[in-house]
Amino acid sequence: MEIIFGIFAAFLFEVLTLKILHFFLFYTTVYESTCQVYTLFGKVVDIIDRPGLHFLWPRLTWKALVINLLGKVYLLDLRMDQVYLRSQPVNSEEGAPMGVGIWYEMYVSNPLDYLFKNTDPKGSLSANVSNATVRTLSNLPLVKLLSDRHKLSYQVREEVTQKSQEWGYKLGSVYIRKVHFRDQNMIKEIESKVVNRLRQVTGAIKQDGENQVNIITSSAQRSASVEFAKASAIRPEILGQVLQEIAKDKDVAEALFATLEFEQMTENKGELILLPKSPGILPNLLVAQK
Repeated sequence: MEIIFGIFAAFLFEVLTLKILHFFLFYTTVYESTCQVYTLFGKVVDIIDRPGLHFLWPRLTWKALVINLLGKVYLLDLRMDQVYLRSQPVNSEEGAPMGVGIWYEMYVSNPLDYLFKNTDPKGSLSANVSNATVRTLSNLPLVKLLSDRHKLSYQVREEVTQKSQEWGYKLGSVYIRKVHFRDQNMIKEIESKVVNRLRQVTGAIKQDGENQVNIITSSAQRSASVEFAKASAIRPEILGQVLQEIAKDKDVAEALFATLEFEQMTENKGELILLPKSPGILPNLLVAQK
């Protein structure tokens, strides 16, 4: 029990000692991509931006004991930040109300300017980018707004860079990501025109296909008619030649004509009545029945 109590007391003593030493700035820990600015009586005493463990008493001397009491310690994040401004109002040269979405990167390059030259540097930079976008892109042809976004993005960045450096910011990439119409009625009219144009194109393609099919069909029918006419013209000649060959053999000719006569009789729809050799009055009765 005494051992557990001793461990707990040692742990509590260590925590309190470290807290006290940290409060009086005996040491501090600076993390990656962060910066600490120490001020006393309205003046900057020291800036530490190298990551690691730092002992401040040799650097700040007696000031380290009173900074947390009479001064202030600023902790800044130096990492890259990204902002996307949606639908910035811009009018094209044709008078179309357009919306521009612009994306940009920035990071703190000068901690002192960032802290003391502007009370809201991030908001000011955002407003400056928005204003530069409107000034640069207003009254430009609609085709240029839609096709030259890379060049226009570079122009916006050039205009904003100098002002952002005055506020301790370093502006990174700037890119116009989206250009769109803001007027809903105009959007509906464009959609209607596009739909009508698609219908016209579809109808023209369909009609052209039908015309091609009709041309092909007519050509095929004409070719078939010509061939059938040729066949009809040479049919008697071919048939005559065959009959001449058959007529050379009398038995074959008689058998052929007998077969043709029988087929003709069977195809006839008339009635055939067979009577005995001595019909008597039967023919008269059949005639009277008709």
